[in-house]
Amino acid sequence: MLSRTQTGNPFAGARFYVDPGSAAAAAVGRLRGSLPASADALSRIANTSHADWFVGPVTAGGVQSAVAGRVARIRATGALPVLVAYAIPNRDCGGYSGGGASSPAAYRSWISGFAAGIGRGPATVILEPDALSQLDCLPAADRQTRYGLLSDAVDALGGIGVSVYLDAGNAGWHDAAEMATRLRAAGVDRARGFALNVSNFDETADERAYGDAVSAAAGGMPHFVIDTSRNGLGPAPGSVWCNPPGRALGVGPTADTGDPRADALLWIKIPGESDGTCNGGPPAGQWWLDYAIGLAVRAAA
Repeated sequence: MLSRTQTGNPFAGARFYVDPGSAAAAAVGRLRGSLPASADALSRIANTSHADWFVGPVTAGGVQSAVAGRVARIRATGALPVLVAYAIPNRDCGGYSGGGASSPAAYRSWISGFAAGIGRGPATVILEPDALSQLDCLPAADRQTRYGLLSDAVDALGGIGVSVYLDAGNAGWHDAAEMATRLRAAGVDRARGFALNVSNFDETADERAYGDAVSAAAGGMPHFVIDTSRNGLGPAPGSVWCNPPGRALGVGPTADTGDPRADALLWIKIPGESDGTCNGGPPAGQWWLDYAIGLAVRAAA
């Protein structure tokens, strides 16, 4: 298995894939004639790269086929696949994005299919958003099981050369020392590093400082990426996280971060997809046109 230092920054010189068939691109096409200003705003989303999410439960064969098709399409353009694995058992503590694999065995099978779908070649995976930050909702025995599942997933993906970033929440959730402890228990020493601010709205500078602190507490080796998809105006008053009003798109994906520990700024959350049935939104992960337009319009202000 390649070490973290051998692989280097996977985003350095990489091409970011822009999906011509995204929901945003389709909306631009529908609105171009009737609402051209809205179409122009949405083009900011349609023309920017975002990660691809794969959400369980589905069978190992089903996720393998879905991942393989997506990865082949992205690699055919010369771009780097950036994928999100999101199927851990007891996902989201039963919240808006609840679900996931039905058992530890089912999850191991799912991850095996996920890895098989990626195959050999460059790829990056954001591993299980919120899984470490939400450990507190689980009984003690289930916490240890989750650590084991994440550690096994790091090995399964690292074994095929994937750059893995374990999700580490955000600066407002757990202090750096506690998150570093959780990351080490989940195998961050065998991963490229960790991901911050996924689906959240924190300022990039705050997340960069937190990432540096977490990395130092974890021994100074892990690198990190930051989700900037919706943090253009920072967090909402009261740090509302679920479809907060008045937010804006953040800076687009880049490996130019100004921090040697920060590998990239990415759009991990797909802007315009709902956080859940809160503040007037549809179910989690569903496209919400009005919210997407708002994010894009305010980004241009």
